Amino acid sequence: MTIKHVVVIGAGAGGLAAAIDLARQGIAVTVLDKAEHAGGKMRQLKVGDAEIDAGPTVFTMGWVFEALFARAGADFRSAVATENADILARHAWTSGGILDLHADHDLTLKAIRSFSDHNNAAGYERFCERSALMYRTLKDTFMANQKPNAFSLTMRVGLRHLGNLLRTAPQRSLWNHLGDYFSDARLRQLFARYATYVGSSPIQCPATLMLIAHVEQSGVGLLPGGMRSLASAMQTLAEQHGATFRFAEGVTRIDTRSGRACGVTLDSGEHIAADAVVFNGDQTALANGLLGDEVRTATPGMTAEQRGLSAITWCLNAKTSGFPLHYHNVFFDDDYPSEFSTLFKQRRLPAGPTVYVCAQDRLGNASPQGAERLLILINAPADGVADSVPDGGTGAWDSGHKREAWNRAQSVMSACGLNILTDASPEAV
Repeated sequence: MTIKHVVVIGAGAGGLAAAIDLARQGIAVTVLDKAEHAGGKMRQLKVGDAEIDAGPTVFTMGWVFEALFARAGADFRSAVATENADILARHAWTSGGILDLHADHDLTLKAIRSFSDHNNAAGYERFCERSALMYRTLKDTFMANQKPNAFSLTMRVGLRHLGNLLRTAPQRSLWNHLGDYFSDARLRQLFARYATYVGSSPIQCPATLMLIAHVEQSGVGLLPGGMRSLASAMQTLAEQHGATFRFAEGVTRIDTRSGRACGVTLDSGEHIAADAVVFNGDQTALANGLLGDEVRTATPGMTAEQRGLSAITWCLNAKTSGFPLHYHNVFFDDDYPSEFSTLFKQRRLPAGPTVYVCAQDRLGNASPQGAERLLILINAPADGVADSVPDGGTGAWDSGHKREAWNRAQSVMSACGLNILTDASPEAV
């Protein structure tokens, strides 16, 4: 069957990439999204006059986007303004201590030696070597493979390099494996946090996710135009190759004929015919029949317990004091295993959550004197926290629950020295 027209549902990163790759091949592409702008999670929210990134804030693995743009005859670095972060993240603990991870490996090594001791600095060197090996082993064989599985991964790695595959430690948890490198519980906690990048618990996920550390050590990009500038550049490139975008257009149903997708029906009742449909959304929406019974079996269902972490976020334009914020900041409480036991087993918010703060006006060495744009995030169970904060809640995610969640986050930040100067508890978004 010749495919002449494809409908892409969802203008997030995956939908935008699909639109570019399809359109550059001469296929007519229509991209639909119920939001007002492209980007999906790469969104911005307005607080007063400030536009604040409310989704992803870390840009890594630029080679993926460089290759995508190159296939479409464009230069990514010319299309998207990026700056390289000199400090990857600043970390602080309620028990005391501040540690920066630097883009420069030697500076990080020196910082860890001063923060902890010589043995943990040596452990960091060994950790970097192992995470780099994991990355090299899995980059092309798994990460860049369209449909990876255990058999295809083994075949791609090859018999000569099976030892390297075993050294990715899929049989050990990340938390336990980190104990081989760090006796300082704070460092173990810091590097275990990479599991949350993919919604996992470091206590349960395989040590293979150590490779994320190498990804960040290879370079973290900051986008002066915000993460939405990436989405805008991808939309522009797709449009240059003929793709059409329709926003504020919800899809009610994926239409089928003889077991194949043949188009979509919009909330308005309009039918758009297509030879194929790309769905860039939550797979559970398909399995639960939200886009029609005919496509329920296109993907396996997933229970709430099987889903990864969710989050509670706040966007603020506020003054701060007490703590020397950088662009990326992480504030830790003491008991990391307890946090994830509470999140994944009890399905509740922890008393002392890890708090991420993106201070978006602190590009380079900028130090705002007045109010600054802040994205603040804590992990949350994927099935919601309606009955978990405070104890004996009503089952509704009401203002009392939101205030308590903010109080818990603020308590951790305050214990680390950061004061957010705001008159009231901000609304979660």
